[in-house]
Amino acid sequence: MIREATVTDVPEIRAMIRELAAYERAAEQARATEEQLRAALFGEHPAASVLIAEDDGTGEVAGFALWFPRFSTWTGTRGMHLEDLYVRPHARGAGHGRALLAALAAICRDSGFERFEWMVLDWNEPAIAFYEALGAEPLKEWTVCRLTGGPLRELAARAPAVAGRPD
Repeated sequence: MIREATVTDVPEIRAMIRELAAYERAAEQARATEEQLRAALFGEHPAASVLIAEDDGTGEVAGFALWFPRFSTWTGTRGMHLEDLYVRPHARGAGHGRALLAALAAICRDSGFERFEWMVLDWNEPAIAFYEALGAEPLKEWTVCRLTGGPLRELAARAPAVAGRPD
């Protein structure tokens, strides 16, 4: 079963985020607290949405998908960015990942989103093969760029005032 997450799912979502980070060899980077996730997902202005995959037989949480809308200046339309897709190892191969992606595709269709995009680590060959089997096209010409920590603060310190924004 695929369902919308509720605030009571936050501990399980956090646990799966940490499991995913460990799988991606970056466990120390998964620092989000339950309080932060509760505010980001279920606060006054949610930053993202989550779908939960439950095992039909046991009712246990098998995986999750966390997504948020994005906008394309080229198409002039909104799209979907899938931030995390995770199915617990013991639940893999039972169709949970495919069901989550299909549910997200239906949200795209129903919302008029023209693009459904996500990133995958280049060494994660099983995931890449899975996505390609669904018809996903890896965009090999694009490179993800990221600013964090000191470089982000240094660039921000050089920012000009922006008219209309509070200080």
